[in-house]
Amino acid sequence: MSVPRLSVAAIAAFMLLSLPACSRDSGPTLSAPEAYAQAQAGKLTLIDIRHPDEWRQTGVAPGALRVDMTNTQGEAGFVAQVVAGMAGRKNAPIGILSTAGNRGANAQQVLRKAGFTHVYNIKEGMLGGNAGPGWIQRKLPVEACPDC
Repeated sequence: MSVPRLSVAAIAAFMLLSLPACSRDSGPTLSAPEAYAQAQAGKLTLIDIRHPDEWRQTGVAPGALRVDMTNTQGEAGFVAQVVAGMAGRKNAPIGILSTAGNRGANAQQVLRKAGFTHVYNIKEGMLGGNAGPGWIQRKLPVEACPDC
């Protein structure tokens, strides 16, 4: 009886230890304060991928490019808008800002697949979640966006 229990325990331990390895594949992340500091220093371009109604509701990080993923003719349209916003510089550091980091992780993968080399997901997003309190709760600056 102890052998099967040991096997189950070994399998469970292996699965738990494998979870961090899977999450690393999603790409590099930054906290909201780290992203803000890098953007202020001119080392990172923020791209807010939320919807216009979300931009109007919370405001937008100062200087962030706004690219609504749902209004871009799919992945190719999204990538084209980011390429245009970045003036074709696929090696320039980009910080993806979404509501809570989930859409940001998806956008990060799309951009990496399209050849962008320094794409960071701002893991806690604008409103926060499991990864942290978020841009707004941390009282980082936002600009109103009434015409978004």
